[in-house]
Amino acid sequence: MGLVLARIDQRLIHGIVVTQWTGATKAKRLMVVDDEVSQDEVQKSAMRMSKPAGTGMSIIDTATAINNFNAGKYEGHNVLLLVREPATLLKLAEGGVAIPKVNIGIMFDGPDKTTVKKMVAVNAQEVADLKALEAKGIPVTFHFVPSETEVSLDTYIK
Repeated sequence: MGLVLARIDQRLIHGIVVTQWTGATKAKRLMVVDDEVSQDEVQKSAMRMSKPAGTGMSIIDTATAINNFNAGKYEGHNVLLLVREPATLLKLAEGGVAIPKVNIGIMFDGPDKTTVKKMVAVNAQEVADLKALEAKGIPVTFHFVPSETEVSLDTYIK
């Protein structure tokens, strides 16, 4: 199958991802793509400890992810991709990675950000990146947990 879902979640690997999204997507591999986290052994170790039994995990940078996907490395896997920001997904898409859907989970508030929904705050660049993903034909939805109804991007971001 390859990539089954890309989720923007600034907490990356955490309880909801492990207990709900892994099962809902039937993921056999959790993949964190983040240029900073991929270089931080402490964060990587903490994430690896929360990995569900029988599930693979990759914590890699953007360039490695593009190379690996384009080389077909994950064709036999159901991959749940986790990133902290939309810009990473846009780089992956521009690098040739086929992203079937983007799920916006948690994007924390910060400088120059506007809260658009509970647990989601975006700045102008993030809005532009999300719209660019949709312009590439990639569905972008808000979906905190699998039991909730998905809501389209344009419901909260015009």
